[in-house]
Amino acid sequence: MKIASLVVVALLASASALAAEPKTRFIDHSNSNLISEKAATSLMAAIIPATVWRVYPATKYAFVSQVEGGMNGTTCVVAARVMVLPLSPTMKAALFRPRETATAFDSATGSSTEQCRTMAREKLQEATRAVVSSLVKQ
Repeated sequence: MKIASLVVVALLASASALAAEPKTRFIDHSNSNLISEKAATSLMAAIIPATVWRVYPATKYAFVSQVEGGMNGTTCVVAARVMVLPLSPTMKAALFRPRETATAFDSATGSSTEQCRTMAREKLQEATRAVVSSLVKQ
């Protein structure tokens, strides 16, 4: 009876481990006036599917986002870049040897700061989708 209950517990534990969300690793180097680190990483986490993390595990790769630009008078200029960087084997530090990179940029005249932040989010989404589509077929 004890052995059967141990087997059931072990099977339940392994099933929950398989159903768990994949580990992720995000690094953000964005202009905080356009998008916060938390917003950038949550945006990428929502877009990147689990299949990407199976092919590019967080133990070996990191997704790096960088949103730059801002307001110049009433003109908003935004550039968003997403890269997949390998991690060093021992220190797990990101090495600048991108596996994949995508950049999306745009400008809009007569815009407000809030419209510029919205554009920054849209461009980061666009760059993230571009990287994901080049890594795995969906």
